[in-house]
Amino acid sequence: MEIIYSDSKVENQCTSIKNAQKLFGGNKALALSLHARIAALSSAEIIKDIIVQPQFRFHELHDKGKNKYKGYFAIDVKTKKEPWRIILRPLDDNKKTFDPCNIDEIAGTVEIVEIKEVSNHYE
Repeated sequence: MEIIYSDSKVENQCTSIKNAQKLFGGNKALALSLHARIAALSSAEIIKDIIVQPQFRFHELHDKGKNKYKGYFAIDVKTKKEPWRIILRPLDDNKKTFDPCNIDEIAGTVEIVEIKEVSNHYE
């Protein structure tokens, strides 16, 4: 699967162990887990390959009517117990967002995702 990053900061966090470790306050285990998740996304042929793996806990984001995360999904950086997640959205072959984004209908065809951010969802 092709991965696009929302900006260079996110790309650096997802491609450099040093930058990932800095993001996680020095936690090397989280940094390594983030990079393993990015590798899994990269190795997947389609987004469904990620969705079907329970350890990723792929889920749609809801933001109570603000539309900030409309069409976005998340996977855990490590486990459900950790507050960190990777926020992503599926893109079509033209690298455009799906509107509406019904993941059940498109999961078998999505080969491109954009990673918006790696964030602590309790902040």
